[in-house]
Amino acid sequence: MDDTASNSVRGPIQDLREFLARIEEIGELVRIDAPVERDEEMSAVAYLLAKQKPSPAALFSNVTGFEKSPIGARHLWGPYGPSVRRIAVSLEEDPDTPTVELIRRTKDKLKKRTPPREVAPAEAPVYENSLFGDDVDLDLLPIPKHWPRDGGRYAGTCDAVITKDPETGYFNIGTYRMMQQGKNSCGLYLSPGKDARLHIQKAWERGESLEVAAAWGVDPLFMLVGSQSFPKTVSEYEYAGGIKGQPIPVVKGKATSLLIPANAELVIEGVIEPNALAPEGPFGEFTGYYGKPEDACPLVKIKAIHYRTNPVLTNALMADYPSCEQSGFFSILRAAKIWDDFDKLGVLGIQGVYSHPAAAGGFGMTILSIQQRYAGHAAQVLALAAQVPGGAYYTKFVIAVDEDVDPTDMDQVLWALGSRCNPIDDMDILRNTWSTPLDPSQNPPEKRPYGSKVLINACKDHRYLPVFSARTTLRKSTYDKVAARWEEMGLPGKAPSVRAYESEAKFTYQEEGQKKG
Repeated sequence: MDDTASNSVRGPIQDLREFLARIEEIGELVRIDAPVERDEEMSAVAYLLAKQKPSPAALFSNVTGFEKSPIGARHLWGPYGPSVRRIAVSLEEDPDTPTVELIRRTKDKLKKRTPPREVAPAEAPVYENSLFGDDVDLDLLPIPKHWPRDGGRYAGTCDAVITKDPETGYFNIGTYRMMQQGKNSCGLYLSPGKDARLHIQKAWERGESLEVAAAWGVDPLFMLVGSQSFPKTVSEYEYAGGIKGQPIPVVKGKATSLLIPANAELVIEGVIEPNALAPEGPFGEFTGYYGKPEDACPLVKIKAIHYRTNPVLTNALMADYPSCEQSGFFSILRAAKIWDDFDKLGVLGIQGVYSHPAAAGGFGMTILSIQQRYAGHAAQVLALAAQVPGGAYYTKFVIAVDEDVDPTDMDQVLWALGSRCNPIDDMDILRNTWSTPLDPSQNPPEKRPYGSKVLINACKDHRYLPVFSARTTLRKSTYDKVAARWEEMGLPGKAPSVRAYESEAKFTYQEEGQKKG
């Protein structure tokens, strides 16, 4: 299928090429045919493009020095970037879906499980071309260096890394960076607690090797689901299928027993032998800082490479916002996952959740809009949001606001902080929480697996709700009248949406009282 092929009958996106066609239709793909260097130049373009509005994805087709490579790989950078519209497309929603509504729909989709569908090797586009054994040569691929101080060249920053639990046989899909170590080997960086790291530990404790596959060119939805924390008994293939509304086609590996995405652009298969380690890092990370210094990481010996003709390699730049690839989709999917955790717990009154993309790639802050229904409701929501599976990792700031505040609008959130939060009463701190070695604020570095969280109640004081100062809001009828005449009055754009309105009944009663007085 050509990148620009039209899709007259809309159905779920089947592969990266169809995703590219969809985002090109909405004007959010730029094709770069001019020669470009693989080291730092592609990443520089991606970094700068993300600061534009709109900020398109970039597809590079002419990497200097690889014009004669038999693989003919192209590079996609910033498949999502800070664009909520591209994220919506990937989630099989209209690109203009409002953010809170997109999070709500994604939360509901995460409740669905659709097991993958295994296809025959002849039906798998990824098996169009293959290299095995001594023919495996990563130097045929324009694997890029992202940042000046990176320890090497990194593939698989927008990827799907597949491993299998040695005990249960459950397949996990994760998103982990992979640094080239030679023509047939690469490192695999894994933070503590991540599923693939647990699989490696289990295998090594048995004295066994662990099979690994990684799709380095893949439908970005795999990065979206692979980056989240799900139960360790359910494969991310099932979550991806639930989002698409149909099974993900998979195919059994030719060099491993793993199931790999049949429609991927390029997949490597390999093995991590017992205690096989190699120096890896540093790497420019999602915090906007370089991660931990060079350290030993598991070493993957690559046994096979499979690829479609002229494959597209997917790259995710880690940087400060808005150039951090994970920021945009974390603001949607991480928020949806936290919201889903509240649904499972049966906590009522949640009106919206948002993981702000500017806060360390969507990790650093969670904002919840709630309708207070009982004493201690806000405090309960804050404590749970800090520790539920979807939100426990790294998050430093957890903020609760009332239902009249849009959690995706920082102007409104800051207004609530300034007018409804009394710091001496409304802020608490949790210590020794789950964090990451990548957090530069925690020093000395050996303290970094542990972190802390501040819980901020920016809701109206529940004890004084009946007498809390009334907010200045528009009548709904007045808003509707103005919005209907917006164009007629020569006003620019469309009338902004409003979350809170004056109660018509209450206002009428006050007017009537004034008349009688």
